[in-house]
Amino acid sequence: MIGELTNHLWQSTWFAVAAGLLTAAFRKNRAQVRHWLWFSASFKFLLPFALLVTLGSHLQWAPAAQKIATPIAASAVSFTMRQVSRPFPDTLTLGPSMKGTRDWALLTILGVWACGFASVALIRFRGWLRIRAAIRASTPIDIPATVQARSSPGLLEPGVVGLLRPILLLPAGIEKRLTPPQLAAVLAHELCHVRRRDNLFAAIHMIIEAMFWFHPLVWWIGAKLVEERERACDEEVLSLGNEPHVYAEGIVNVCKLYVESPLVCVSGVTGSSLKKRIEAIMTNRIVPRPNFAKKAALTVAGIATLAVPIALGVMNAPLIRAQSAAAALPKFEASTIRRCSDKPGLMRGAGYSLSAGRLNTGCVAMAEADSTGLIQRAYVRFSDGRPHFWPGVVPITGGPAWIHSELFDIDARAERNPSEEMMQGPMLQALLEDRFQLKIHRETREVPVYALTVEQGGSRLKPFEEGSCIAMPLKVPLPTLVLGQRYCKVRVGIQPPVVDAQGSTLTEFAQLLDLVLDRPVIDNAGITGKFDIHLEFAISEATPRFLPGGDLADQAGPASAGPSVFTAIQQLGLKLEPTQGPREFLVIDHVERPSEN
Repeated sequence: MIGELTNHLWQSTWFAVAAGLLTAAFRKNRAQVRHWLWFSASFKFLLPFALLVTLGSHLQWAPAAQKIATPIAASAVSFTMRQVSRPFPDTLTLGPSMKGTRDWALLTILGVWACGFASVALIRFRGWLRIRAAIRASTPIDIPATVQARSSPGLLEPGVVGLLRPILLLPAGIEKRLTPPQLAAVLAHELCHVRRRDNLFAAIHMIIEAMFWFHPLVWWIGAKLVEERERACDEEVLSLGNEPHVYAEGIVNVCKLYVESPLVCVSGVTGSSLKKRIEAIMTNRIVPRPNFAKKAALTVAGIATLAVPIALGVMNAPLIRAQSAAAALPKFEASTIRRCSDKPGLMRGAGYSLSAGRLNTGCVAMAEADSTGLIQRAYVRFSDGRPHFWPGVVPITGGPAWIHSELFDIDARAERNPSEEMMQGPMLQALLEDRFQLKIHRETREVPVYALTVEQGGSRLKPFEEGSCIAMPLKVPLPTLVLGQRYCKVRVGIQPPVVDAQGSTLTEFAQLLDLVLDRPVIDNAGITGKFDIHLEFAISEATPRFLPGGDLADQAGPASAGPSVFTAIQQLGLKLEPTQGPREFLVIDHVERPSEN
């Protein structure tokens, strides 16, 4: 929360500075333009750019293939824009010992802000009560005006009160203190405030002042808004044909009689710097409208203000959606991480222990040779909160050596009662990113592979008999069985080494071969349909997982005298051809040892 608020204040501050520079460029033009610029700077405090970024993330303007023609350049631009517009992190990662301090700091900041907000709101509320009292004490008067006019016995300056139904409030006896031309000019000024809806704009800025009372620019913008709105009304009064000296004398006489209005949310005649206003009125300089170049610059600036954050949202849509999805996930409310070297009796691969709302990993490394490693478990096997049998293992590159050798025991409790798959997938991802500061991405590279193709004589595969068993897809959760049904046999056996792919496509068979061979296997056979495949083979250099040092060596038993895996595949009318092909990798960008607790 603190990071998001800090980013918003950072953006609003620079937006106000930019608006100030634009007003300097328009200093010789109409005050109405400068008033709108200052009001846009004020309103920016109510409109976080994050809201426009979120809006952009939901827009779908082009087909997926055409959204970003140059993804690398777009990513670089997107990153630069994020760094400039959001220099402070949205969340701060603190150790467990700092969480209590953080909570107290947040409560203290919130308490100070609430006191300031209440003080400003109380001042505005007292002003509103004065307005109500002045209106109740007033009586209707008949003057030529487009709004209701009332006479108040108090010593207050002429002004317009109210938002939806404005009332022109005049002090009793003002017609005796001003000449008719002076009174007409003063009334023209007040009716100008009505046409411009100045009370509405003033009320909006008062809300902003109450919310952001601690920001000095907010109060400075408020003073500029009053200054420019009064000058804008002065310019309009003179454009209606009122004599400058008569109008100036009317303002001075009002100031002599009613020095300052005690009311808020009132557009009066004596606001802003009186000396500068009188000088400007007496000069009666013709104020030019902005030329084409200035209008174009103003238009471009306005469009860019809206378009840039929306474009940032479009470019970062996948990231924003992922963050939104992550925010909606259940979290581990407490977690303990210990290095296994500090806990006697725990052995490598002790296994994952799961119970209702609790995950215990046993002693495992961040990156194991099989799917038991923390990263493989979280980002591959249960990546989306569902079990996936394929890919069994995605190679991990990058990162320090300790991610393969040091073992960690994680014991975590969830705030709700999520599924076991959710705890081992998305929730474990969030824990690794928080406690290990893990940053990881997926990358596809060209590597040596085997291409599964058909022999010249054609395949000798046995077609699958529909209904004999329920196929086990490798990429989705298993289908539910009913009474009398069984799953098809899909496995990598150990004693003897065997691959069974019953009710499987050749693509799924290739994926199973990927688990036992020394390089990935891709399906280039071009054969559709499902088959019953049984493959027995001898252990060789091409099946390194079964050799000494491999993760299946201890379970493989004595070497088989059967055919090599290549010969066994040829007996099916297929063959494996060495070639180059795509392979997905998990690339570690950053990781740190966790602080133990």
